Amino acid sequence: MPGYDLSTRWGRLRTYLHYLWNDHAYLRLGFKNDHWVSPELVRTNQPWPHQLAEWKKRGIKTVINLRGGFDGSFYALEKDACAKLGLTMVDFVITSREVPIKDRVLGARDLFERIEYPALMHCKSGADRAGIMSVLYAHYRLGLPIEQAVEQLSLKYLHIKQGNTGVLDYVFERYLAEGQPAGLTFTQWVESDAYDPVAMKATFRAGMLGKTLTDQILRRE
Repeated sequence: MPGYDLSTRWGRLRTYLHYLWNDHAYLRLGFKNDHWVSPELVRTNQPWPHQLAEWKKRGIKTVINLRGGFDGSFYALEKDACAKLGLTMVDFVITSREVPIKDRVLGARDLFERIEYPALMHCKSGADRAGIMSVLYAHYRLGLPIEQAVEQLSLKYLHIKQGNTGVLDYVFERYLAEGQPAGLTFTQWVESDAYDPVAMKATFRAGMLGKTLTDQILRRE
């Protein structure tokens, strides 16, 4: 990995130090924010390598990284750990402050049908990106209606809808207010001209307190 050489002791130490401080990994040593969405999928925050080893012992076969961050210390350590543990690592980048484009939504649907389970899915905090992906998993894989699946985006998982990350909730609110009454399935709505991520983002308004909490205090990605 560029900038993170794990082949030497110094390189590995440097990577861990960057991960520990810059990625706020010290906060995740004793707190995983892990929740089983179903018996085959667990959502969590960014796992440490030793935590991945623990998940491997619990039967996990696939690790889904929602963060991207291909040049980051966390990514170098995660990729290295998955390779050593024999875990399949899948990258599926999604953002926490944007309305997902159609291809992202349909890509998530296809992802959940092709990966090997049991699987672990994570972002940085396990709250927002893991939240929207859990909604899509619950809807597409488990067959839950959107009004039930959207429970995966809640304060229980540390998701704060009053901030900029509330745009994720807004997507489903718009569907329930417009798409469902028109007789459209969620997929049909996403594939229709009515689904306009740019326009939807423009009409979303976050609360000032929520924005301060998610962006400045918690510093969510």
